[in-house]
Amino acid sequence: MDDLLDAARDAMDAAYTPYSEYTVGAALETSDGSVYTGCNIENANYSNSLHAEEVAIGAAVSDGHRSFERVAVTSGKRDGVTPCGMCRQTFAEFCDESFEIITDGDEPTVYELGDLLPNTITSEHLDK
Repeated sequence: MDDLLDAARDAMDAAYTPYSEYTVGAALETSDGSVYTGCNIENANYSNSLHAEEVAIGAAVSDGHRSFERVAVTSGKRDGVTPCGMCRQTFAEFCDESFEIITDGDEPTVYELGDLLPNTITSEHLDK
């Protein structure tokens, strides 16, 4: 867990946050043990900003990965930030409810995706 949090912290150093000054880093571990990192990238048009988790999963998926074990997320404030609802839904596209989300507060906390996003929208909903 410590190595993944360290990778998220390192990724956070590259964050581009001139507006909020709220830096976030994420480190995503694939099922084969590869780690992909991301940082948040803000834009003056906030809706065009990228979240650290999105950047990490985008890099992993573009490299052909579709199976993930866990993600670590940290912020410059070390306030235990969890992925937002949009990022949780993106993880749900590729991960089951037991996917681990590690946050970085006073102590690392581990959540399961199913606890943070119950009754998620899945492809099964589209088939009905």
